[in-house]
Amino acid sequence: MARKPDPERKPALLAQIVDFLLDKPLSALTFRTLASGLGVSTYTLVYQFGTRADLVREIVLAVSERQDLVVAAVRSESGGLEEHLANLRRSWELSLTERSQQLRRLEFEAATSESRQHGLGQITRGLFDRWFSTGVDALVRMGVREEEATLEARTMVDTIYGLHYDLMVTRDAERVSAVFERVLGGYEARIARLVAEGAAPTP
Repeated sequence: MARKPDPERKPALLAQIVDFLLDKPLSALTFRTLASGLGVSTYTLVYQFGTRADLVREIVLAVSERQDLVVAAVRSESGGLEEHLANLRRSWELSLTERSQQLRRLEFEAATSESRQHGLGQITRGLFDRWFSTGVDALVRMGVREEEATLEARTMVDTIYGLHYDLMVTRDAERVSAVFERVLGGYEARIARLVAEGAAPTP
């Protein structure tokens, strides 16, 4: 009977792998190059992660863990617009760190790969859907009608993904952050109006 991967060794090894890839393309990842870079055997990597596709899946899931705190904060909102805006600003601030930008690059590369190869379980699509559904739920709790909440959440998620791409390409955090604030201002005005419309009595 084959041995099962070590539950303690695997997370530590995965953290090393993510750090190793921060300045490297995901497309060039092989067990051999990874083993050489980390100073471990290819057997160890195969034993812990299985196939290359399994390894990539684990990497992308590990990379996405940094989003968990923000998602949890939005999901626990009490339904106030100011609290919601504060969480979006906090999310943006976290995305400005060098490590976050490097991890975002890995996510974008994984998403591009998934768009051509459908065998990875569409992990990045799942990450996108999580942001989208979290935004919809937050707006509905504020009193925005679900149809409008769906459009607004999609607009915000798409815009923020675009801003992250801008940041990755230009590395101009000051100007991209100024665009984010302008976008957030328009979002705030629209959501405030939609909440007021939802609270207005039906004639």
